Amino acid sequence: MEIVQGKNFSITDPQGVNTVIYKINETEKEYLKESPKYTIERLDYTEEIRGDAKKKTFFVDEPKEEEDLVILSFGKDRVVVNMGILQEDKVTISKKPTLIKFDTLYSEKETVFKEFKYTPNLKRPITIIDPETTEEIKPVLYFDKDTNEVRGKCKLKPYKSYFTFEIRDDRKDQ
Repeated sequence: MEIVQGKNFSITDPQGVNTVIYKINETEKEYLKESPKYTIERLDYTEEIRGDAKKKTFFVDEPKEEEDLVILSFGKDRVVVNMGILQEDKVTISKKPTLIKFDTLYSEKETVFKEFKYTPNLKRPITIIDPETTEEIKPVLYFDKDTNEVRGKCKLKPYKSYFTFEIRDDRKDQ
């Protein structure tokens, strides 16, 4: 029998809100040349209905002393982005949502966006989320013989919004 060491914490989503949480992982120095500096891992959770609200319990397997978290709460027509830190048995969440810059892709017809700038070297992991279901839209990687590069493509539906983000460190002293 395998025993997994971990921690858990709970939040309550009011009616019409669906929260997902990602743990931020920093790549070890010996792998930085081939990998992005940061990757994210979506936390598993269980859900129980309490009246009009949903209590979600999130799980972190084998946590470090301190884990950085990205907390995305999807509402009907917006997303609230917060940062959090899991230390010991306590989760601290930022008092003000973090300002996130993002661009909107819009198309009148069903489109496959074939060229993501991050795919040639896979150093920029960008996450695309369907805000209605909060499910990730995973890119399919392929090799472009014309450019001799690895590229990615996702099928996005017309007249639909998507939430896209990446974790990066813009500090110049790194």
